[in-house]
Amino acid sequence: MKLREFAWGIGLDYAWAFSTRAGYLREPTPPEALAEGTARPVLLIPGVYEPWRYLLTIGRRLHAAGHPVHALPELGYNVMPIAETAALAQRYLDENDLRGVAIVGHSKGGIVGKHMMAFDDVEHRIDRMVAISSPFSGSTRAKYVPVRPLRPFLPTDALLGSLAANLELNSRITSIFTEVDHVIPNGSVLAGATNVEVPLVGHFRLLSDPRVLDMVESAVGVD
Repeated sequence: MKLREFAWGIGLDYAWAFSTRAGYLREPTPPEALAEGTARPVLLIPGVYEPWRYLLTIGRRLHAAGHPVHALPELGYNVMPIAETAALAQRYLDENDLRGVAIVGHSKGGIVGKHMMAFDDVEHRIDRMVAISSPFSGSTRAKYVPVRPLRPFLPTDALLGSLAANLELNSRITSIFTEVDHVIPNGSVLAGATNVEVPLVGHFRLLSDPRVLDMVESAVGVD
C-alpha cells in the first residue's frame, strides 16, 4: 500500500471518529428506544474511550431488523478493567434474563465479550459474538501510550494470553477487521473464528460502512 493511500485512510478514519463523537454527544436517542423486538437480543459493547453511541448506527440497523438492542450507558467511556466491564455487562444479561444473546463489540468490546463467554456467562446466555477491530493478540501501539486503560492491550498481557488460549469459543465468533488497522497492527484474526477482512484503512469508520452493517446483521442471525 502506498504511503499516500495509507495516510489518506488514517485521516478519513480519525475524521469519522471525531465527527461521530461530536455528533453522538448531541444524539438524543436513549438506549431504551432500541430495546424492543422479537428477534435475537443484541448487547452492544463499545471500545475504550468510546460512548455506547459509537455503535448506534449498527444498533439502529439491527433494531430495524427486529432485534431488541441493549446498551450500557453506565460504562461511560469504557475505561474500567476488562474483567470489571465484563462483570457489569454479564450482570445486565442476568438481571434482564436475556438468552440467546449476540454480543456486538468494537475493539475492547470484543475482548470484553470473549471474557464474558469464557468466564462470566455461567448460565450460557451468550450464543455468539461479532467483534469489530478487536485486538485479540494485543497491540504493540499500547506501549507507546502510557495510560492505564490501554495497558491491558499489550501483547504480553496475561489476560489476553489466557483468552487467546481458549480456542473452543472461537467458532462462535465472527471477527471483522480492516485491511490495515493503525491502532492494532497485530491484527484481529482469530483462529477458528469466521474472519472477514474489509478493504479499508482504519479502526473506526467501518462501524458505519454499509458492507459491515450487512455482515453484522447476517452474523447476528435470528434466534
